[in-house]
Amino acid sequence: MSRVEAVISDFGGVLTSPLLDSFVAIQNSSDIPLGALGEALAAVAGRTGVNPLFKLETGRMTEAEFLAGLDRELTALLGREVHLHDFGRRYFEQLRPNDELIEYMRGLRDRGYKLAICTNNVREWEVRWRAMLPVDEIFDLVVDSAFVGARKPERRIYEVTLERLGVAAGDAVFVDDVEINCEAARELGLTAVWFRSTKQAIEEIEAALGA
Repeated sequence: MSRVEAVISDFGGVLTSPLLDSFVAIQNSSDIPLGALGEALAAVAGRTGVNPLFKLETGRMTEAEFLAGLDRELTALLGREVHLHDFGRRYFEQLRPNDELIEYMRGLRDRGYKLAICTNNVREWEVRWRAMLPVDEIFDLVVDSAFVGARKPERRIYEVTLERLGVAAGDAVFVDDVEINCEAARELGLTAVWFRSTKQAIEEIEAALGA
């Protein structure tokens, strides 16, 4: 069996607090019923055939365009004016770094492993999310969906990450809090750890490294 050379981590929900907590807080502060954001996105996807979030996360839509469309959909859905122009700011106000896992990643680097972040993200949010953790001190590589034009669980984003990191799929461990993203990674040959808690993830990463 080949030796694991690299660990590839998701950003939001793995190296940070759970994303759902941030979305719930924003909906509560905006007096938007729980689930309304998802319903609005589904309505747009039903009409256009494409979820606007997917276009946003692959750089085919700006944040301003995305929020304007969401405002219109939520206004129609709720019967009152809704404005989410400061969504990004409020989202990051609620998000917290997962310090324990970040320091574990630093330790992996000290042990000689290559490290990468593979994230579905928003082009305009790059400065905000990078400010949350010492990216360049710990990670050799960042692959951001908004800049490569592909998002998890699309095969291409995993291939780009492996190519740029210089490792084969069988020599890497992938960590993500979305199960379908882990399934896609396994199909490509990576060892995948579905993140549910920091303790569980570290234990499973260590098991994979020692395999």
